[in-house]
Amino acid sequence: MQAIQPFLWFDDNAEEAVQFYVSVFKNAKAGIVTRYPEGGPGKPGSVMTAKFTIGDVEFMALNGGPHFKFNESISFVIPCDSQAEIDEMWDKLSAGGSEVQCGWLKDKFGLSWQVAPANMSELMQGKNREGAKRDAGDAADEEAGYCDAAPGRWAGVTHKLKVDYVRYLLPGLSGPVVFR
Repeated sequence: MQAIQPFLWFDDNAEEAVQFYVSVFKNAKAGIVTRYPEGGPGKPGSVMTAKFTIGDVEFMALNGGPHFKFNESISFVIPCDSQAEIDEMWDKLSAGGSEVQCGWLKDKFGLSWQVAPANMSELMQGKNREGAKRDAGDAADEEAGYCDAAPGRWAGVTHKLKVDYVRYLLPGLSGPVVFR
């Protein structure tokens, strides 16, 4: 059994959201749908909850009314193994939504996602410090990549993150840090 189940509150479009997420993720499927009964808080017969899974994670979507909205304090991270996967997930999830910052977006339902390289923690820990030192005036390292103009998708590590990383490695560096 799953230790934690994300529970997502929608106004009145939980079923539409479930179908959207199932279409975005290759390893997703829709599950059980419950409906509001007569005398309940929702319109009788309309969707109350809908379960769906992405990979091994089961989610519950609720049509709970307009009382609560998603915000950036909660997001789901999608670790991607290739630039093609980053681009695919970004394009699908941002359709009808909005780009926020490099790697962050809000989908058309307002839910925040981070589409990032699977090895992001490695990149943040500086496994390629020699490459970063060697190429500080050009690029932090070839593996880290770059970020399209913000707001935008990941193409490695964000420009600001790379600048901060280079300045951490080379504390005496002054002036602008330029990346391709």
